[in-house]
Amino acid sequence: MDFVIVSLNVIFFREIEIGLYSAIDIYLMGKMIDILFEGIYFTKLLLIISDKNEEIAREIGEKIRRGTTGLFGKGMYTQQNKLILMCAASRGDISKIKLAARKIDPRSFIIITNSREVVGLGFKKT
Repeated sequence: MDFVIVSLNVIFFREIEIGLYSAIDIYLMGKMIDILFEGIYFTKLLLIISDKNEEIAREIGEKIRRGTTGLFGKGMYTQQNKLILMCAASRGDISKIKLAARKIDPRSFIIITNSREVVGLGFKKT
């Protein structure tokens, strides 16, 4: 909707500068609202279920420089024991981790959820 309003503004008033300033303002306001509601230390938590956990964990550690933790779980549909990778990451790392996991195992199942705060190595200090 913002894009439509800015585009119409540029078309009707024939002022590209106004459109550019409006777009920059909308972007900055969105970031400020994110920080206000989510906080500075807002991160994402990924749960990756795959049969190739070792390779995915190695790739995340070596290429993206994030740690992973293996949690034991059981698939209730298949009744199979599974290792679930858990990884806390910044918003910027999410797409890299998804691409790495899907490249290694296209059948991997990935859950991404919000995490209000992560305290520890690589994140907020206590």
